Amino acid sequence: MRELEQSLDYHNRRYYIDNNPEISDIEFDRLLAELQSLEALYPDQADKNSPTKRVGSDLTTEFQSVEHRFAMMSLANTYSSEELGEWIDRIIREVGEVEFVVELKFDGTAISLTYEDGALARAVTRGDGRRGDDVTNNVRTIGSVPLKLQGEGYPSLFEIRGEIIMPYASFDRLNTEREASGETPFANPRNAAAGTLKQQSSQVVAHRGLDCTLYQLAGDNLPYKTHWESLEQARSWGFKISQHTTICRSREEIEAFIAHWDEARKSLPYATDGIVIKVNNYSQQRSLGSTAKSPRWAVAYKFQAEKALTKLLSVDFQVGRTGAVTPVANLDPVQLAGTVVKRASIHNADQIAAHDIRLGDMVYVEKGGEIIPKITGVELSLRQSDAQPFEYITHCPECGSELIRYEGEAKHFCPNSDNCKPQIIGRLEHFVKRKAMDIEGLGGETIELLWENGMLGDISDIYHLDALRLSALPRLGEKSAKNILEGVERSKSVSFERLLFALGIRYVGETTAKYLATHFGTMDALANATTEALAEAEEVGQKIAVSITEYFANDKNRYIIERLREAGLQFKVEEKHLLSSALTGKNVVISGKFEGRSRDDMKALVERHGGKNIAAVSSNVDFIVAGENMGPAKRQKAEKLGITILSEAEFMALIEGDNSTEQTPHNAPTPSPTRQTEEAVQGSLF
Repeated sequence: MRELEQSLDYHNRRYYIDNNPEISDIEFDRLLAELQSLEALYPDQADKNSPTKRVGSDLTTEFQSVEHRFAMMSLANTYSSEELGEWIDRIIREVGEVEFVVELKFDGTAISLTYEDGALARAVTRGDGRRGDDVTNNVRTIGSVPLKLQGEGYPSLFEIRGEIIMPYASFDRLNTEREASGETPFANPRNAAAGTLKQQSSQVVAHRGLDCTLYQLAGDNLPYKTHWESLEQARSWGFKISQHTTICRSREEIEAFIAHWDEARKSLPYATDGIVIKVNNYSQQRSLGSTAKSPRWAVAYKFQAEKALTKLLSVDFQVGRTGAVTPVANLDPVQLAGTVVKRASIHNADQIAAHDIRLGDMVYVEKGGEIIPKITGVELSLRQSDAQPFEYITHCPECGSELIRYEGEAKHFCPNSDNCKPQIIGRLEHFVKRKAMDIEGLGGETIELLWENGMLGDISDIYHLDALRLSALPRLGEKSAKNILEGVERSKSVSFERLLFALGIRYVGETTAKYLATHFGTMDALANATTEALAEAEEVGQKIAVSITEYFANDKNRYIIERLREAGLQFKVEEKHLLSSALTGKNVVISGKFEGRSRDDMKALVERHGGKNIAAVSSNVDFIVAGENMGPAKRQKAEKLGITILSEAEFMALIEGDNSTEQTPHNAPTPSPTRQTEEAVQGSLF
């Protein structure tokens, strides 16, 4: 078994890393099958990093949240030669003569790999930078990720950071399969890679064909003086390090590299969206340090969004869960940013009129950071002489109802919310999604299947599903029915604030739902509140207040709410034990970036100590807790109103009972990160 593992690891490297296989796929599969059969006979002798793990498993797994040993920081971005030049000049002013390592910026999803004694121990997503999801089983299926290192000299424990990407070939194959099975194709390789990495079945991940390129080491006391040296060492251990990386010693060399790859990247087999420039010398990196968010010794230069010229063939109209109608252009297929684009957003009637878009026009399509490409203009010189101005639809394409346009809204709306299929399906999908009620097993296809079979008409029907009827439906069965009903039962304990968000009340997003829950406390208090009372709540203006009033005034919505109450959902805020009363009666604004905690963590501390979070600076604010990069407008307004500004350390001292904050002068500046903190994040990556 050990000999087979070594042989398979060797041939895997020859195939994925060196691009120079020595045996055929059939021979490789024969060796793999032999190892699988031995592992079945002697399971106690199977290695957790066996090459057979690359095949994946169809067992469902949950992702555990894991704290990063070194924070996964994000990069500051530049978009022009001038901005890049200013960054380079600052680096030279601060550290003198300097070398830069210049790399391609891969358009995928960040990953951190931990190796212990030369074997893959853990793979964790970026998450919020401090904690991510453990996706080790899925990453083991990626052929370019070494399960065991070769050579010698690697630290006994270290992390290496990189990007999980989906090559264009895998992306095109996957979307062809999805279209053939009636599923919605992925918008771009980045989204496909991120979605694949979070699949519950590693067998699915193995099939989809992900790739992984690594670009930085992290660890305690790494025995290297430069970033370049560490990359070369990592390459010798079997890691896939980009060949398109170089050392530059001047701005001119960096700009030449950028100019070359801005064009040459179009021939690469994977997506890139820029260039990363890093100071090479580790001691200089430590000297430059980091902000709360980004290393000061690295920057990303983002390529300008690609454009393509193609013909507008037709326009479809899609109806969302709120009844909003969105026009989507059907295009003559065109290659753009590595993918074939057939559809693009036009947003609304005003955009069509502003660009004077007409059927048959040659239009400019831009991808940029958009998930769905958008039309940005028309080439009027190529317009046909008989092209007619576009006539926007007047009736819903799904149910035929006459469209309306609310004052101040850019979109048209279908008012037939009770009988328009995409609105009904959309509300159901919104209700069950992860940030709402988080009901597993009820995906879009299943919801539509249940609706078509008369089992779901509104969200309250979810809590009256029948196991026998579920299991009799196509593509379900007893196991799927059981999983769905277990997910439904678990959702009954979801918090009141998430239930408010799940209801899909127009304009009530996650944040507003939280403020409403805190302000009113119960569903009944919220449902019976006047528009004036609603508008007094934090983050709730007149428009949102009117929308909430209209929602609860609707008899059908009232009926749904009562059925949800009968099902046992949470209709009031859960009483939380306060850690102290240090902030009782205090209105607090949290602003900026913090060293030790996220902004959400800081807000949670305010609430756990009896305080109330306020979004805007006003005369009723007692004090502001300011992290790095606090908005200058907020600071200026606070100083004008005489509001006390506390640093993170001063705030922590206050809630922990240290009265030293009473001597803190008003409007004290936020201290910069200490050298100790900067050194601590030297090994942190992005």
